[in-house]
Amino acid sequence: MDFWLCVTLIAVLTYLVFKAHKKRHYFAKYGIPQPPEIPFIGAVGASILTGYHVNYAMKDVYNTNRDAKYVGIHAFIYPIIVLRDIDLIKNVIVKNFDHFSDHKTLVSEKSDPLFGKNLANLKGERWREVRNLLSPVFSSSKMRTMHELMSRCAENFANRFLESNSSKEAVDMKDAFTRYTNDVIASCAFGIEVDSLKEPNNEFYLHGKTSTDFTKPSVFVSFLLNMVCPSLANKLGLRIVSQEETDYFVKLIKETIKAREERGIKRPDMLQLLLDSQEKTKKLDFLDLTAQAFIFFAAGFDTVSTHACCMAHELAVNPDVQRKLQAEIDEVMRNCKGRPTYEAVNNMPYLDAIFRETMRIHPIAFITRICTKEFELPPTLPGAEPYVLKPGMEVQVPTVGIHHDPDYYDDPEKFDPERFMDKKASSDILNLGFGLGPRMCIGNRFAILETKVLFVHLLAKCDLVPCEKTCNPMVYADRSFIPAAKGGFWLKAVPRH
Repeated sequence: MDFWLCVTLIAVLTYLVFKAHKKRHYFAKYGIPQPPEIPFIGAVGASILTGYHVNYAMKDVYNTNRDAKYVGIHAFIYPIIVLRDIDLIKNVIVKNFDHFSDHKTLVSEKSDPLFGKNLANLKGERWREVRNLLSPVFSSSKMRTMHELMSRCAENFANRFLESNSSKEAVDMKDAFTRYTNDVIASCAFGIEVDSLKEPNNEFYLHGKTSTDFTKPSVFVSFLLNMVCPSLANKLGLRIVSQEETDYFVKLIKETIKAREERGIKRPDMLQLLLDSQEKTKKLDFLDLTAQAFIFFAAGFDTVSTHACCMAHELAVNPDVQRKLQAEIDEVMRNCKGRPTYEAVNNMPYLDAIFRETMRIHPIAFITRICTKEFELPPTLPGAEPYVLKPGMEVQVPTVGIHHDPDYYDDPEKFDPERFMDKKASSDILNLGFGLGPRMCIGNRFAILETKVLFVHLLAKCDLVPCEKTCNPMVYADRSFIPAAKGGFWLKAVPRH
């Protein structure tokens, strides 16, 4: 028995080593550069196991060969093309969108309906249907309407933030900003009012935090398996949002809708806009409605608060930039009598430049697309062969590599908002913070406005300054998918007046 078990194990290991060797040399026959990789895990997957932040790993991949239009990596045994050339990126993601119309599926609708049914996870015609339903929700006119709700949250947050941090001790900015984004999501997406600084353990915040805790072992395994072997992850029925959390949000949506129908309430929030669309199309059930409202949690709870933390950090360690921004804010406050309008916030060029520069320096590592129709890429290097992408193959765009490339940005490691003050110059640069093409983040206007409104109200009242616990220079935390600071985002808030 032991003999045959050993024979079987040796045979399996031999097969795996053979496959790994074959895949390791897969790109060589096409003349495609490839970085060093751990067999079956890949360059990016290895970062999760070793703690080497994915942003650093993707920058290494991007710099594998600076003359190449694209390079090759693996996830498990699956080949992935990482595009480097900007013109080729635009050609693939925008011009030939019909060949790359899908995202990588993180979970199946069957195993995790709340996460699986949201727009970012949908494919093909179903994605187009839901996208068409949601697009009006994020139009400029609807953002103008939601601005009032955001401003209320931001002003309340700024007041309570200063009240609770008047001792000038170090403040955990991630915790504070997460509570702000939670309150905005509650108001603008789910139609309920909460105050997460006054009531730190309110039910909505706790459920939101739990459902978006991507550091949990079960979620970590799900993300890792979906990265290296998505077919196995689907077969195992791995999920990101638990059944308990799914039930909570579905119940919340049902009760909110029922209350509005019984009382004839109409509110300028996303839920109302979805309900209005639902009356016309009848294409969304309660679970669909909940899943789309949950987009705000999946995409905004952690990522928006982290971006706000990065922005606060850069302002604190660059006081000249902060003072110039506060001068712009003070002028808006005077002109608007302390109530900055939607138009005023969107007409603050220096605030916009700071937002964009923060996103340039601290972006997500990469964006992905799945090939849906056969597509031929040009040779990656002179003398190489064209490469044909087959349906199902993954293409990655290394956001962090492009954003830190000295060919596109002078002194790319320096935080310099001035580079975005020249509209003509900045329009020529590919800023991929929200993606690109028809599948770019649908909520980008919402996220931008939510962040800008926060800083207008906060910096009108206080200065953000570094403290002993501030991670400066910024180093990213181990095993994180987002640009979170090692040890956390810690600053001091000093009242201005």
